[in-house]
Amino acid sequence: MWSTFMVTDEEGRTVGPAASGGAMIAPGGAPPGPAALTGMMTGRSTFGGNKRRRKTSTGHAMSEAQEGKIKLAFFVAIVGVVLTVLGVGTEFWVELSPSKSFYNNQTCLTAHYGLWKGCTKSLWVSEIDPNRESCGPAELPGASNCTYFKFFTTGENAVLFQKTTRKNLNVAAAMLALFSLFLMVMGAICITMALSKEIIFFLKPASVCFIMSGVLVLLSLIVFHQSVLAFLASDHTVPLQHNLSWSVSCVGCAGVVLIVGGILFLLLALPYSPWQRCLPQKNSSS
Repeated sequence: MWSTFMVTDEEGRTVGPAASGGAMIAPGGAPPGPAALTGMMTGRSTFGGNKRRRKTSTGHAMSEAQEGKIKLAFFVAIVGVVLTVLGVGTEFWVELSPSKSFYNNQTCLTAHYGLWKGCTKSLWVSEIDPNRESCGPAELPGASNCTYFKFFTTGENAVLFQKTTRKNLNVAAAMLALFSLFLMVMGAICITMALSKEIIFFLKPASVCFIMSGVLVLLSLIVFHQSVLAFLASDHTVPLQHNLSWSVSCVGCAGVVLIVGGILFLLLALPYSPWQRCLPQKNSSS
């Protein structure tokens, strides 16, 4: 024979009758299943209760606002990654332009190259701006010839306009760019783990990866510029005018954006708000 008593939830509301042995009696008279007993033992009400977010391994649940901030910082980092890939994959790092009348009065030759390959283009002098003294720009239509550098295969230097490149500097700039891309991938994996597993700890290695990748991208840009200066100083027979092109702009902006994204992840990983620590709010009682 069953003896019943009334069971209340955490807020003092009556849930229903339960047996003296700990089982709750349903209105039809049948004892409840194990799920109902588990709900009473944990002290949670299953009638209209708010959903609780899953706790992380550290015992702190990631709020929706914090998750939104992480996604926004991740978007900033992704912009830097896209700009880096665009700049590293194109060959418009520097443009080399001799005088328009160096070869003949009808055509002139211009060149542009990046980390991996160089291109020469023959342009019609009549299509160049009359106020421009040198041949170019390289965006004008003309016959183009592009070849990959042999720095990474046979170790040979490239010769453009009787000037020789410095393979050590060019290879160093390319290796720095590749290593920065590797760190970007590692940082993206850490952010994905932080969002899927709700573990704030992954934000710290992600911030280090993105900051280091941004620094390496800027270092690659500096080393490449030094390689261009060494290339121009190798021979003074042919006077050239050099201009850094739009690929360099993409890489420079990418380095700054990646560093900003890494700093944002570092701020989100802190256990306190730096803004509230620097400017503490006054207590209402004071």
